[in-house]
Amino acid sequence: MLDGLDLARPELLSGQSLIDGAWTDCERVIPVINPATGRKIGDVGDCGAHDAERAVAAASRALPGWRAIAPRTRQAALLRWRELILANAEDLARILTAEQGKPLVEARGEIHYAASFLEWFAEEAKRAYGDIIPGHQPDKRLLVLREPVGVVGAITPWNFPAAMITRKVGPALAVGCTMVLKPSELTPYTALALARLAVESALIPPGVFNVVVGEAEPIGAVLTQDPRVRKFSFTGSTAVGKMLGARCMSTVKRVSLELGGNAPFIVFDDADLGQAVEGAIASKFRNTGQTCVCANRLLVQSGVYSAFAEHLAERVSELAVGDGLKGQMDQGPLINEAALRKVERHVEDARAGGASALTGGHALPGEGCFYAPTVLVDVAPDALLCREETFGPVAGLVRFETEAEAIGLANEGTAGLASYLYTRDLDRAFRVTEALRYGMVGVNTGLISTEVAPFGGVRESGLGREGARQGLDDYLDYKLMCLGLAPDPGGRSG
Repeated sequence: MLDGLDLARPELLSGQSLIDGAWTDCERVIPVINPATGRKIGDVGDCGAHDAERAVAAASRALPGWRAIAPRTRQAALLRWRELILANAEDLARILTAEQGKPLVEARGEIHYAASFLEWFAEEAKRAYGDIIPGHQPDKRLLVLREPVGVVGAITPWNFPAAMITRKVGPALAVGCTMVLKPSELTPYTALALARLAVESALIPPGVFNVVVGEAEPIGAVLTQDPRVRKFSFTGSTAVGKMLGARCMSTVKRVSLELGGNAPFIVFDDADLGQAVEGAIASKFRNTGQTCVCANRLLVQSGVYSAFAEHLAERVSELAVGDGLKGQMDQGPLINEAALRKVERHVEDARAGGASALTGGHALPGEGCFYAPTVLVDVAPDALLCREETFGPVAGLVRFETEAEAIGLANEGTAGLASYLYTRDLDRAFRVTEALRYGMVGVNTGLISTEVAPFGGVRESGLGREGARQGLDDYLDYKLMCLGLAPDPGGRSG
């Protein structure tokens, strides 16, 4: 047992990176800390640019063979990997909770969510269809082929260290690409455990999937600038995504970016308040508010403002907070001290602007990076809580009077990932959905993510979509074949 993990298969907790099918040690190491205890789980190798280049070379060598095999063979590989993930789901969930902090029940859900992407894209592997276009001239035939883009570089975040990996690796491998993945150095053990199961499947050849753990700058420089990498996928902050995307243009790579959000959660006077409160709990407080699609500002119409605030505060005050490995918890810790300080700064700013806490509003004493689940009322629309992504368990309520005012407040800023609205008026549901400048809108629900629907944003929240059939698009190139027919030697027509 290590830091309370008690794994059935301790070998899944490994600090070695995977390059060309071999487990690789590095000269330097990075400590991995449990945010619930502040104690070290262990050390992982800190790979640098040289190891990233080795991984890219391995992926480049493996590409011709992997893209040439039949889609059903790639399908079988992904399905076998999925089976192993589900067979080891409890160990994976415990590793995830230990390094990321989310409650164990949420970690279990994430492991199953991660496996769902492998199943979905395994099925889609056989459906990367092209087109036949009617010829523009009698002697021409037009065929549109879809081919794997090539080697993919990917960087994934710490808040969903399993699902954000399979959401990228699944479609890439399904269509015949190979990949070099850099997971967050804050949560590398989950990625490395998934990689061990990929190797164990014995159906994914060496070099097809590589995992390189280390500091972001040297590895990211290779993945964004090496000409052998033809597509780059990143999930993380908007500022970092802009910088990485710009670097990719030096070799004109395909780029997918899933960036920051600032999700409005709109509650109209005619909403079912019980449903709205439960939706707010699910959206705002899942993963301790550390999701890119979580409600960041709660816009509540004046007629139901007080009732909604009171009901929400009552529910939030009941949330159990603690170490996800030590019992049934609703909330875990924030990922690190920096995240805790940001939440404190946002709450202090809101209070300075006239807000008050109905519940919470303070860090919790003792070890770990815990902050009390919080409901703030009378938050000013220009508070930091409304202008920046808080990434913490703080629900800030802003009052509005009219539908037009709500839409105006919701569309302020440059983010455009997720948004939510609650109403029992079907006309309003369509009207407001169409007016919101966001890539995803949850109507009367706080949970919108699924492998069968496209996930992604507009404006400065990113490029491309993940999940669904659209999730294949960014891993495929279109190729036109314009076929000129020879004249009929017999002079026949028709």
